[in-house]
Amino acid sequence: MKEIAKNVYQIPVLPRNSINCYIIDDILIDAGIRSSSKTILQALKYKKITTHALTHAHADHQGSSAVLCNTLKIPLWTSEFEKNNAESGNVTNEYPDKRHFIARFQQHYWAGEGHHVSRILKEGDTIGSFIVIETPGHSPGHISFFREEDRVLILGDVLVNMNLVTTVSGLSQPPDLFTKDKKLNLTSIRKIYNLKPKIICFGHGPVLYDKGELEQFMTNHYS
Repeated sequence: MKEIAKNVYQIPVLPRNSINCYIIDDILIDAGIRSSSKTILQALKYKKITTHALTHAHADHQGSSAVLCNTLKIPLWTSEFEKNNAESGNVTNEYPDKRHFIARFQQHYWAGEGHHVSRILKEGDTIGSFIVIETPGHSPGHISFFREEDRVLILGDVLVNMNLVTTVSGLSQPPDLFTKDKKLNLTSIRKIYNLKPKIICFGHGPVLYDKGELEQFMTNHYS
């Protein structure tokens, strides 16, 4: 577990930051894959966690959610559009091709059991010292979390900061295979860009202490 900013911690659950979850205040954001629960629980051994929230309910973000909520006796929060997947555990239904062998692999080996969602999160809600930002596209109900005072952004999979095959660092859009609506996700990229984040925490890839990389990415791709 690595401290990113005040009361913000990164928990990488696979090597080279390929899958991450985070703690903000006393809230666990995302939960890796099904086999990540031991790693996460070890990291949380000396941290009091009261709530678990998801950026979105894909297999590499909700995989350990049920185990963690049951073990720690904490509630699960998601957006309205992620609630069904989070509660059913059928987390690849919205993929462009849920029959693709990678989608089937993720559902079979990575996805966790469903768990009851006790609160629906929407734009502007407060979660700890952060606010909820609705950032749909990669998934219909994708949300991010932003703290104005130091401009820390937990953005899930709106962008990734690594090549998921080579693991080389660098900003890119999430893979088409797992992205429901690329055009809508582009709108969400522009939305988070307009927040002018300084510390960006990704579901995939190392944390970015932005020194112009996001600006360059936008210039290269969307100018």
